[in-house]
Amino acid sequence: MSDVVAEAVNALNAKMGGRGFDGSAKFVIEGEGALVIDAGGCRAGDDQADVTLTADADTFKSILDGDLNPTAAFMTGRLSVDGDMGQAMKLAGVLG
Repeated sequence: MSDVVAEAVNALNAKMGGRGFDGSAKFVIEGEGALVIDAGGCRAGDDQADVTLTADADTFKSILDGDLNPTAAFMTGRLSVDGDMGQAMKLAGVLG
């Protein structure tokens, strides 16, 4: 697991405050690896998920830091979404 993924897992678990996510989402950080968010929280992994979001490390960090709105990232092509768009919208609430 890359340092970027490890830091993202820790940051997302802190943001979620120990709560899980209703459904499942995978975030692929290009060149770094993937993480999965589900009822158990966030962990490094490449499991099957309801929705897969893909972005580069800088975009993901900007979203996580609150500097970039996930919807704006999607609309400008910096974030791609494959799968259940409803789950992606719920995840945006967790990330933002």
